[in-house]
Amino acid sequence: MPFAGFKVPAGTITQAHKKEIIERTTDLFADIYGERARATTVVLVDEVVDGGWGVGGNVLTADMLNGES
Repeated sequence: MPFAGFKVPAGTITQAHKKEIIERTTDLFADIYGERARATTVVLVDEVVDGGWGVGGNVLTADMLNGES
């Protein structure tokens, strides 16, 4: 069963974007593994709370990602 996980900052993408991520990822796995993989492909779009992640030892916030201090 193919599985893909995406983590995005909470509140930064719409339901339509989530749907597109799920559809396009499923299509990708079907292209790679064949149509038999489509029915069992799992895609998880996980929204991470603001300040709940970091890079290089630094906590990131949505404001920081948007260029606001």
